[in-house]
Amino acid sequence: MTDETPEPKSSFRTILVFSMLFAVLGAVVVFAYLATFRRPVTTVILIRHAEKIIDPNNNDPDLDPAGQARAQELVRMFGDTGINAIYATQYKRTQQTVKPLADKLGLAINQVEAKKTSDLVARIRAENSGGVVFIAGHNNSVPEIIAALGGPTFPIIPETEFDNLYIVTIYRTGKAKVVKLKYGSPSPQ
Repeated sequence: MTDETPEPKSSFRTILVFSMLFAVLGAVVVFAYLATFRRPVTTVILIRHAEKIIDPNNNDPDLDPAGQARAQELVRMFGDTGINAIYATQYKRTQQTVKPLADKLGLAINQVEAKKTSDLVARIRAENSGGVVFIAGHNNSVPEIIAALGGPTFPIIPETEFDNLYIVTIYRTGKAKVVKLKYGSPSPQ
């Protein structure tokens, strides 16, 4: 009677070949996944609120007629651009700046605290990743938000400028590109 059990070298070789085959197959699957995996691109459009009524005795003034016209310009410019979230601070001037646009798009205005930029940025990353977001802020908060989103540092917007518009494209956490534009009637220089 002959014993037909394979030699130990042959079994070891078979295990080694199959292990290498599975390792190569695993590497191909991981590479294919990483090659097709892309983080969603998030677009954030930022403006300072529109022109407000100047009243030294009122820290929460309404928009003046020029500001109301600027708010309507936002509807013309962004009414069909795929915006899916709108944020504005607790002040009437930011709320009134985005209200016509929110009404046109049928979106609620997400109210945020003016001095809590980190909370706003965390909320955008958690709730609006891959979306198009519109934000009305203030002359000091707009540059702060841009920097917190990964964009460059911009100076505080001068008190007399209301026509700046920033488009921040966030490609991955910590990296963003910014396009600065002007819109509506030019602000006095």
